[in-house]
Amino acid sequence: MSGSAASDLAARIDALLPQTQCTRCGFSGCRPYAEAVASGAAQFNRCPPGGTAVLEQLAALLGKAPLALDPAVGVAGDPRVAWIDESRCIGCARCLPPCPVDAIVGAQKYLHTVLAERCTGCELCLPPCPVDCIELRPSARPVPSAELNRARHHAHVRRAERRSAQRAQELAAIKAAARSAE
Repeated sequence: MSGSAASDLAARIDALLPQTQCTRCGFSGCRPYAEAVASGAAQFNRCPPGGTAVLEQLAALLGKAPLALDPAVGVAGDPRVAWIDESRCIGCARCLPPCPVDAIVGAQKYLHTVLAERCTGCELCLPPCPVDCIELRPSARPVPSAELNRARHHAHVRRAERRSAQRAQELAAIKAAARSAE
């Protein structure tokens, strides 16, 4: 398959994925997973948030027989959203960077909360919390649309890149000032 054909197939696969960016498939997000499926490096049955519906759509797109969800990546389930027990939150802000759609708001040394209408239930905020004040709860709301999740994720990535570049500039200025003071 040519590079442009593989890229087109990856884009079509990515368009079917729920864009939760949960990494449960073993890849850093939905697009890298789509690229791996398009290249044949990964099976198409590794998306728990997509459930049976997405697996069937991927099988049809790829012209393959449907597969059951790979049990190694978890199970499909009803939509869930993160919830922060504010009485236990210490304001460490460790949950903010991993949220791929910026559904958690707060700042260092302040309580945090989850914007439930934005949360994709990806679970990425759970491991960094040092006091285990975050849990996933069933959601009566549908998961945000893939298009909206994709846009929020791209905005999150751009913000992180800007912050990283700004911090690198600040550090370079500090180092330059220290060298000139010597």
